[in-house]
Amino acid sequence: MSFDIPYLASQPAWVQATVGLLLLVLLAYVARLAAQFVMLRGIARAAAIRHIRVLRVLLDQTVLARLVKVVPSLVIQLGVVAVPHLNADLGTIIRNLAMAVTVLHAVLTLMALLDAILDEYERHRVETGKSVRSIKSFIQLAKLGLALVATIIIISILIDRSPLIMLSGVGAMSAVLMLVFKDTLLSFTAGLQLASNDLLRVGDWIEMPQLNADGAVIDIALHTVKVQNWDKTITTIPTWRLMSESFKNWRGMQESGGRRIKRTLRLDAASIRFLTPDDIDRLLDVAILRPYLESKLREVEGTNVELGRRLGELAKDPANQRRLTNLGTFRAYVTAYLEQHPGINKDMLSMVRAMEPTADGVPMELYCFTATVAWVEYEGIQSDIFDHLLAILPEFGLRLFQKPTGHDVTLGLNRPAAIGMAGRETQPALTASMD
Repeated sequence: MSFDIPYLASQPAWVQATVGLLLLVLLAYVARLAAQFVMLRGIARAAAIRHIRVLRVLLDQTVLARLVKVVPSLVIQLGVVAVPHLNADLGTIIRNLAMAVTVLHAVLTLMALLDAILDEYERHRVETGKSVRSIKSFIQLAKLGLALVATIIIISILIDRSPLIMLSGVGAMSAVLMLVFKDTLLSFTAGLQLASNDLLRVGDWIEMPQLNADGAVIDIALHTVKVQNWDKTITTIPTWRLMSESFKNWRGMQESGGRRIKRTLRLDAASIRFLTPDDIDRLLDVAILRPYLESKLREVEGTNVELGRRLGELAKDPANQRRLTNLGTFRAYVTAYLEQHPGINKDMLSMVRAMEPTADGVPMELYCFTATVAWVEYEGIQSDIFDHLLAILPEFGLRLFQKPTGHDVTLGLNRPAAIGMAGRETQPALTASMD
């Protein structure tokens, strides 16, 4: 290839070199336009097959736009040797600059390709609605590696030295690099552990109280993880802290199809007593409780008959008889109520247990799982259950324990005063009658 033109043959050498360089720049510009035209036509023809994910990535507009920019510098790099009468040192400088620009645009094209892969991955995740592992941290690490490699190659090209010399210098500076990229290395290691153990995905609900994080993961990057809290604020967590500190991931609950209810009713110990015959007759009318009472009454009657044979007259003492309590009957009622409740998951553990009495009453804990994991529906089911149980407590002769309030104290202080006043009022009448 040569830019020799008969008219220019008689011109000075510097004129020929200048014209040759201008023609080379013009040729590079034309080559870019031609490449851009070809690629645009290729995109138009490939529109019918863009349902293929690989083609969507390769034909991404950003990728092709950056690939086109490689052509001019490549043309200059190859054509500079054909410029007539060009100074050898100047030619070397131009060729090295063009080569450096080629490497730069090639690396930028690869980075755009990585971004296109990430965008396609995220698009597929949104379309399928699946909670999958994030690859953003790996993409960012790959881009960081490409940037470091490109920097070394470009500097070595500009100073016209072998890249191995630059690499040897980087080896000598490894201690400094380790200090500079400490957070990057820690985050990368943590990202690998999170991904390999499947500990965190985009869309997971996590709790990390020490960092005020309680919400859904919206982004997993190389250095940070973004959590959108339920109050719509954003908490940014360094990736390495997710491995050095504990956090709670609610994904298991979401995948199980049931969310746990674990709440306690605290009953007043003074309201716990044995059921009277009238209480039993009244509670037998409760449909979901009737099977339990009938079975339990037969069992109690059989036990008392056996005690009567063994103890004789002593068996008539109520203390020597077996009787039903309002607390046990209420616990059986709550168990039956949960078993027939449509909002409770029947395939998961469900129980009602009386716990150790405390100064705050006798705790009765409900442990079960709802048939949905949606937050609003879960709270509605839980509220409905406890609304009903609180309202039905008097039917069993039970009271909810409640600590005295200022209002209770005021009433307690006023009652003796009222009694005293009544006593003073009636005292003269009593005296008069005695007279």
